[in-house]
Amino acid sequence: MQESQETHISNHLDEIVAAVSITPRKKLQNKLPQTALFQPPREKLHLCEEKAKSYSSSHEYKQALQELVRCVALTRICYGDSHWKLAEAHVNLAQGYLQLKGLSLQAKQHAEKAKEILTNSIVHPYNDNTDVFKCSVELFHTMGRALLSLQKFKEASENLTKAERLSKELLQCGRIIKEEWIEIQTQIKLSFAQVYQGQKKSKEALPHYQEALEYIEISKGEKSLECVPTLRELAGVEQALGFHNASINHLLQGSPTPGAQTGTSLGPVRNGAAQQEAHLIVLSRNPSQEEAAVSAHSVACAAVASGRPEHHDVAEQYFQDSMANLKDAEGIGKAKFLSIQDDYCHFLQVTGQKERATSILRESLEAKVAVFGDLSPEVAETYRLLGGADLAQGNQSGAHKKLKKCLQIQTLLYGPQDKRTLATQQTMDVLSKAPEKGVKPRQPPRPKAAFCAGGPQHTMLGKARPNAAD
Repeated sequence: MQESQETHISNHLDEIVAAVSITPRKKLQNKLPQTALFQPPREKLHLCEEKAKSYSSSHEYKQALQELVRCVALTRICYGDSHWKLAEAHVNLAQGYLQLKGLSLQAKQHAEKAKEILTNSIVHPYNDNTDVFKCSVELFHTMGRALLSLQKFKEASENLTKAERLSKELLQCGRIIKEEWIEIQTQIKLSFAQVYQGQKKSKEALPHYQEALEYIEISKGEKSLECVPTLRELAGVEQALGFHNASINHLLQGSPTPGAQTGTSLGPVRNGAAQQEAHLIVLSRNPSQEEAAVSAHSVACAAVASGRPEHHDVAEQYFQDSMANLKDAEGIGKAKFLSIQDDYCHFLQVTGQKERATSILRESLEAKVAVFGDLSPEVAETYRLLGGADLAQGNQSGAHKKLKKCLQIQTLLYGPQDKRTLATQQTMDVLSKAPEKGVKPRQPPRPKAAFCAGGPQHTMLGKARPNAAD
């Protein structure tokens, strides 16, 4: 018996060390007092749970994950290997993994461990414990999300259905209140919508997005920032289904949406207002310049996606608003500005303003080299577009020079067999065989300053001064 107890203690030794350790590898500013080392495990567990929530709410997901790992170890110490609270800790850890991109498999594994524990826990005295069933709802929902991230749509849908059915039974039995059920339904409906959207089934995704949005508006309010992500996902479904006209009409009118006042079922007109609603909500909360720019950019893209000439003024207005917010930005903000500017140039090209688009692209080249580097996809794409513009104007010499620079970058970035590289090479092959029309080079070729076909002898970031007029 004594040997068994010693073995049990030995098995948990590493977990105990990890759980009670309060000095992470990187020193934190809010360092805990030394007395925290001697806290009882349950107090330490509560502290770790609170820290995990705090980190998660401030989007510091890696730090939150570390605390959730400690929570699993401490829960095992406090409650043992077969308690439903350990299953809950594994579910929370699975959710933590889902917040970090590329860790869905780990989330699935912890959800499976939680399921194994719960299966053994639903016996006396837990078979009448509401917390066990609420944990089961979270488990099925989390498993569904993990499977969704792994693109296992059928299994994801099955788990979400179990979560939905069990939560409804808990409501009917009075185990949870209506407000709590609405919170659960919001997440389940949103996950169902994402399952359908992941399969390109926009028509089936639409009603689930609608219901999720309704639940958020009921629980958080129609002007809550929590509506914005769902509104934007809803807008993507609208565009896929062709509800552009209603969207832009409401965008222009700025009027309240039908259905919100009358209580009628949501239709295409209500759907179309999603981008507008999201933008108005963002603007009402004193956003940062970058947040306002991103929101205006979304509206501009929705106007462009309509393909209707009467919406061009709306797109122009919101592109200008978006770029104005980021015009003097640095770092990430500058990169975002250049990305939005490229979208604006594309809009100008499709609306017949090709000279204006080319002028903006030419002026942006130096800034792109400074921000992204001379060997970057952004610079390659700009050379490609400028080469195409020269070709359209009959300037084959200028087109050849720019496309050659584009090809050099693409070859280094993607390799000679990538479809982008091959497409550029094909254009240059056709160009080299075509007779020169109109413009002929009047000056001898300049030496290559930024790029060399013999090797990656590119200049330092920002040192080159690309001349788009070449």
